[in-house]
Amino acid sequence: MTDEKESALGFLSENAVMALLRDTYLAFSDRRDALGLSNPGTVDNIAREVQKEVLLNNYAFSGLRADLTKAFSVAPLFQVSHSFSMSAGGLPPYAFAVLYGSPKVFLQGNLDNDLSLSARANYRWNSSLVTKTNISIAPGSGQAMIQLDNDFTGKDFTASLKSMNPSILEGGLTGIFVASYLQAVTPKLAIGLEAVWQRTAIDTGPETAVSYCAKYKGSDWTASAQLQAQGAVNTSYWRRLTEKVDAGVDLNLQFIGMGRGGGGGLMGGGVRREGTTALGARYNFTTSNFRAQVDSSGKLGCLLEKRVAPPVTLTFAGEIDHFKQESKIGLAVSLESAGEELMEQQEKAGSSNAPPPPF
Repeated sequence: MTDEKESALGFLSENAVMALLRDTYLAFSDRRDALGLSNPGTVDNIAREVQKEVLLNNYAFSGLRADLTKAFSVAPLFQVSHSFSMSAGGLPPYAFAVLYGSPKVFLQGNLDNDLSLSARANYRWNSSLVTKTNISIAPGSGQAMIQLDNDFTGKDFTASLKSMNPSILEGGLTGIFVASYLQAVTPKLAIGLEAVWQRTAIDTGPETAVSYCAKYKGSDWTASAQLQAQGAVNTSYWRRLTEKVDAGVDLNLQFIGMGRGGGGGLMGGGVRREGTTALGARYNFTTSNFRAQVDSSGKLGCLLEKRVAPPVTLTFAGEIDHFKQESKIGLAVSLESAGEELMEQQEKAGSSNAPPPPF
């Protein structure tokens, strides 16, 4: 009986059709390998060099801030931190954070003085698949957020699937679901798309949107473009000027009235164009880092990070809005505590081939 079952199952995998599909797939894979393609990253980070590294979007702050960090271990990574702030920028006066990281697991929790909790839990299933979970809970407001991300990294592509506040408790599927795919087609060019499905409540119909993107990488420069839903266009250009200096420009243009239900059109005269352009530069020195940015809305900002001693880092941030006649200034100090044993662990971890935590 066993031999008869094996012969029957063998027919399903050894017939002429399966052989043709297998040979076609192997030939296609050989051609892809011959092109020498590399992984292009994710759609979310298609303009990472400009938006997340050069510009001040993720670094600017105002007021006073102090961060105290104590590291207990390097491999695995384990540390706690206390943050104090005095500002009008929405930062809590006090926040306590815990962080743990290993080659397969990354955990992080943050609790502020209002008992608002935010947590991250990432798990690496294998070298290609990583699952990320973000949770935010604010007491009293009745609002909570959960986000689930799954990133699959191939040799020359990245596929991602994320969901925000998914639920079936109302008798149907609600939430926001985003699927994206970025494929390298040449050693320098990558193209991709992103699809969004959203349904806020069971008594409302779902909404869908599709956006497209492309990225071209030169020897010392990178250009990217995104055509988003509702007529928004975002382009960025990054260039390394010297070994320690790089610069970038980011353009965001929105055609209001082109989207579904906007009532306007290209020929109807109802399209209104709005856009902003930001130009920034970054200087990396031995013990300091300086960023400067100017945009078309009249804002001029800068940020200086200076390590005055191995455990002490000072940060100064400033911004001037010429059109509104407003200004902001921020000053922060960061203290990191680590013993000699941790320094030795860090040197050993740097020489090992273990993968970093799935941040």
